[in-house]
Amino acid sequence: MNFKQLAIIGPTASGKSDLAIKTAQKLDAYILSIDSLSIYKEIDIVSAKPSKSELNEVKHFGINEIYPDQYFSVDIFIDLYKKVKKICINENKNLIIVGGTSFYLKSLVNGLSTLPIINDAVKKEVAISLNELERSYEMLLKLDEKYMQKIAPTDSYRIEKALLIYKASGKTPSDWFEINPPISIIENLKVFNIAVDRGILRSRIKDRTSKMFDLGLIDEVCYLEQKYTREPNSMGAIGIVEVLDYLDAKSTKEQMLELISIHTAQLAKRQQTFNKTQFKNIISAPLEELESIILSHYNS
Repeated sequence: MNFKQLAIIGPTASGKSDLAIKTAQKLDAYILSIDSLSIYKEIDIVSAKPSKSELNEVKHFGINEIYPDQYFSVDIFIDLYKKVKKICINENKNLIIVGGTSFYLKSLVNGLSTLPIINDAVKKEVAISLNELERSYEMLLKLDEKYMQKIAPTDSYRIEKALLIYKASGKTPSDWFEINPPISIIENLKVFNIAVDRGILRSRIKDRTSKMFDLGLIDEVCYLEQKYTREPNSMGAIGIVEVLDYLDAKSTKEQMLELISIHTAQLAKRQQTFNKTQFKNIISAPLEELESIILSHYNS
């Protein structure tokens, strides 16, 4: 079997998941989700992830992979993609990449820079340095202001990565990445985008927000807060923040639902802009036309 892969992208609430499942069934493919919330276990309603029955129809990856208090990043996603691709090839399956977090897809197309070889001695030295996180950050900021100004002083993961690069290579992160530019991980990937009118999208988002509330949105957020606190990055997602404000009596139920809809629509607008500008040779069409377009391209 000649392994094939394609990507389906589009703004939130545009119908990507349903289209991916239908297409995967016809193309004998597995699905890799690129959604920044569906990756988390227990964030089910807020993420609007596929139902259990839908997940059983086609094998999915990238959904329910980690817990809400665990760290996730683009380089971890790339490792996940490589693992999924290997599984697909071993099991004679194709692959459909689908989701709204198109930055992950762009990282596959553009690639990431390789890192220097990091030995145990460097790891140990960096681990000790991280005990004084603020001091480590200030040191890196003086060495490489351009790189470090994009990183928060409390972001221990990225500070650790910058320290590892510097200690292992003797070069600042900016110098290292200039010498080691990114290498593409997927070449000639066909990317299909769901084109949808923003008025229609706003209506779908409003309906989906109402459905989320009926499914138990508030109970889910209460559970997440009780179990994980408000500290993890995942707790800053749209749908969670607004419910937390409602629980803090900062808004009424109606205001909460309206804010979720507004913020989701704003996200969808940003997604549409990103998708239009960041991918070459992207194929855009309305949802009802895209399945036949994908199949014709696949079979050509």
